[in-house]
Amino acid sequence: MINVGSNRRQLPSCNYCEHCIIFQHSTFISFYGLDAHSFMPAVKRKRSITPLTNVVPVSLSTNAQAGPSSPHASKKLKLLSAYTTASPFPSFHHPTNSEATEIHELLAKYTPGGAPRLRAPSPSANAARTCGSVPNVLESLIGTILSQNTSSANSTRAKHSLDTAFGRNDFAAIAKAARPDVVAAIASGGLANKKAKTIQDILESVKQRHGAYNLQHLADVPDEEAMRELVSYNGVGPKTAACVLSFCLGRESFAVDTHVYRLSRLLGWVPQSADRVLAQAHLDVTLPGELKYALHVMMVKHGRICSGCKKDGKGSCPLKEWLKEHKGVKADEVEERVVEAEEHIKEEERKQVKTSAGRSKRVKKS
Repeated sequence: MINVGSNRRQLPSCNYCEHCIIFQHSTFISFYGLDAHSFMPAVKRKRSITPLTNVVPVSLSTNAQAGPSSPHASKKLKLLSAYTTASPFPSFHHPTNSEATEIHELLAKYTPGGAPRLRAPSPSANAARTCGSVPNVLESLIGTILSQNTSSANSTRAKHSLDTAFGRNDFAAIAKAARPDVVAAIASGGLANKKAKTIQDILESVKQRHGAYNLQHLADVPDEEAMRELVSYNGVGPKTAACVLSFCLGRESFAVDTHVYRLSRLLGWVPQSADRVLAQAHLDVTLPGELKYALHVMMVKHGRICSGCKKDGKGSCPLKEWLKEHKGVKADEVEERVVEAEEHIKEEERKQVKTSAGRSKRVKKS
């Protein structure tokens, strides 16, 4: 969280502050009604540009190509294979290239330094803080898992604690550790029991498939193959996999988190019937590849900061103004979209909790 001014307003931290500093642009500050002079000084750390080097790729063995380890993983792979090159909504023609470009340019006006550019991952970065922007693919995956459903500050502490407890990237130590020890190490990140199990299960699966705790071979395979392997691991969904593809491997992949999903529904970029997984499948094949990274980062930031496009929020929102001025959407309809998007997300989250609970019961019975 960031303390703002004497009244110490709390604003959410940004998971992408390694890529661009968020509150140092006068237009951005003034638009969101914030006082630029009240901000604490921001420190921008230098990032070394380090490519994937000194890595021995692990070849795909027969065991590595074995089927998914659960019915849930099988369902993910089936869905993925169906929409690798085609949208699940072939008759829905938004966003167009021009719409995506306009929103890219609009958000860039309210982002410090303009639209962010993808940088080479830094070996000194915290994988949880940077959404997996580190050269080691397995570390990137673990860091992205730790960043799920929590704040940047909490996930950063969890990753640092994990490194302190077992050694950075000592995957064998983590895999062989007693579950309570891993849970204790990542407790600050929330959902520690679930995340500890996911991480240890992934490490075990990787070792079984490849004979080593190593996923560097994904740097040398096509996007579809890398995505397919990542989502085949229990606990790894399309969003997590897309983050690893984009932030670690530098691929043109579009991750859809809660903020991106909500804003995509507001903008009319996905059909009303689209859940988050299908929304990502649609947007990943619809958006221009060169815009995906910047749009993802800027939409996440905008979703975190702008209260004008939230239910019961106050203030202006450039996306709402764009809809009214450029798409002819009436003000009442814009507000209806805002409410609908938030209610839809809440309902989807309730369904996910119910589904997860049911899946856990089935696993315990088996």
